[in-house]
Formats: sequence, C-alpha cells, structure tokens
Amino acid sequence: MSMHLTVLGRADTSGPALNIPLIGGFVRTGFPSPADDYLEAELDLVAHLVQHPSATYFLRAKGTSMEGDGIYDNDLLVVDRSLEPRPGHIVIMSVDGELTCKKYGKMGDRPYLFASNPNFKPIPLTGRDCEVWGVVTHNIHSLAPGFSV
Repeated sequence: MSMHLTVLGRADTSGPALNIPLIGGFVRTGFPSPADDYLEAELDLVAHLVQHPSATYFLRAKGTSMEGDGIYDNDLLVVDRSLEPRPGHIVIMSVDGELTCKKYGKMGDRPYLFASNPNFKPIPLTGRDCEVWGVVTHNIHSLAPGFSV
C-alpha cells in the first residue's frame, strides 16, 4: 500500500493553549503590500485544527502514494475519528491489519481506497478485513528544506 503511518498521539486540550501570533489580512502570492503588516490576534493551532478533541489524534505519513493530494513523506496528519467517511474524504484505514492513508471512494457500488499517485492501483475493500481509523482533516508539512514538523 506504500503509505506507512506512525501514530503520534491524541490531541491534548487540557494543557495551556499555545498561542501563536496571527497576522490580520491575507498574504498575497504576488507583490507584497506593506499596508497589511499588522497583528490581528493570537491563534491557538489546536483550537483551530481540532474540532473534536476527544476523537482527534495525530499521525506521521510515510510514503508517496498521496502526493497528488499534497500529503508528502513525513507530513503530520490531523485525524478525526468522529467523522463518517464519505466518498472523496482522505481516510486512515486498517486494511487486512495494515494502516494506510488513501482517498475513500466507490467504483460502481463497491467501496475502494484510491491513491492520488497514479503509480498505485485502487484497493478494493469488499471481502477484506477493514476498520476506519478516521478522516484526515488537516495536513501539516514543512516548506523549508531540512526542516520537519
């Protein structure tokens, strides 16, 4: 299945909030505007990324099968176990005892898992031992070479 996952732990909302400065306005990907240079508030990333704390955990992705959806090797995934997977959702699923991260979908009326890298074939779920571990709600990855989250 070529996407290995490492469970890092559950979301902990009992500790103090880690507030990070949030700059007001939007960042332009073209020419920068110095007029937008002001602090709007502080942002608690857990509060922003975790909707259901008791059902949320973090995983580290390993592999290349989901690169077409922006999930790269060593990315940090935020996973919510309380969400019901629907076609198009990226899910964490145990298939025949092996954890994988893929996009849930159907071919006809049969459920499948799809990689977003064309080098990987769809995985039929019918007749297999499958357990949904949750829906991936966010993906955090580094854009700085040599820096990992």
